[in-house]
Amino acid sequence: MAEQDRQQPKRKTPQSGGTSSGGRGRTGGGTGQRGDASKSKGTARRSQQGRSSGGGRNREGERQQAKPRRRDLQGAAANLPNWVVESLERVTPDKRVPGALQALGEASEAFADGAYQRAMRKAQKAKDLAPRDATIREILGLAAYRLGDWQVALAELRTFRRLAGETTHLPVEIDALRAMGRPNDVESAWQTLQQRGGRPAVMKEGRVVYASFLIDEGRLDEASKLVMPQRTSNKAFPEDLRLWYVAARAAALMGDAGRAAELRNAILRQDPAFPGIDELERLIASA
Repeated sequence: MAEQDRQQPKRKTPQSGGTSSGGRGRTGGGTGQRGDASKSKGTARRSQQGRSSGGGRNREGERQQAKPRRRDLQGAAANLPNWVVESLERVTPDKRVPGALQALGEASEAFADGAYQRAMRKAQKAKDLAPRDATIREILGLAAYRLGDWQVALAELRTFRRLAGETTHLPVEIDALRAMGRPNDVESAWQTLQQRGGRPAVMKEGRVVYASFLIDEGRLDEASKLVMPQRTSNKAFPEDLRLWYVAARAAALMGDAGRAAELRNAILRQDPAFPGIDELERLIASA
C-alpha cells in the first residue's frame, strides 16, 4: 500500500492499519505495483494501549485488571507493554516465558528499527517457545511481508487473525495473495474483510489493496468506483491519500488525465514527498 511511520513511548509491538514497506512496491503511494499493506506511520507499531481494531479485542479491561509488573524482565523484554507480557504468560508454560519474552522484545526492537531479517530470526525463536502468542505471530508475519516472503507472511498473519480475532492485517493478507498471483483467494479475503469489518483505517487500506488488484486485472471501472472520492479534503488521513493515489492511477489508465491530475495535486498539497508521484506523472502524461 504505501509507507509512513509513528511515535513510540519506549518500544512498541507491530500493528497495521495501513501498509509499510513490502517487497514488491506499494499500491497507495509507491510504485503502484504490489501494495504495501503492513504500513502507514505506525502500522508497524502497536500503541501501548493495546489493540482495538475492528473485529478484535479492546485491551482496556485487561489493563484495568493488570497484574503487578514482572520484576524479572531484562533487556529488550523490559520495554514490552504489560498487556503483551500478560498475554504471552497466559498461553505459555512458565519455564518458557522468560526466554520467549526476551526474544519477543528483541524482535519488536529489530522490527521498529527496520531490521526485518533480525526481527524474523528473533520472532521465530520466540515462536518456538510460545507458538500460541498472537503478538509473536504478528511480528513474524509483518517482518516476512516487509521482506517479500509472501508464504510466511500469509501463514503467520492468518494465524495471528485466528489467535487475536482481529481483522487488522487482512489488507496485508490480501496484498500477499495478490503478490503470489492467487486472484481467487484475493477475492475470498476481500469478502472476509467486507463481512467482518474493521476500523476505518483498516477498511480503507483494504480498498487500496483490492482496487490495486482490480487495476492489475484490467478491471479499471470497478477499481475507480471503489476508490474515487466525491471530494478531497485539506485534512485527509494518510490512508485517504493512498486511496486518492490509486484513484488517480485508475483515472489515468482510463484516459482521464484531468481527474488524475486533480487527485495528484490534492495529494501533493498535503504531502509533497508522497511516494510514487513520479510514476503517476508518467501515467498522466500517457493518458
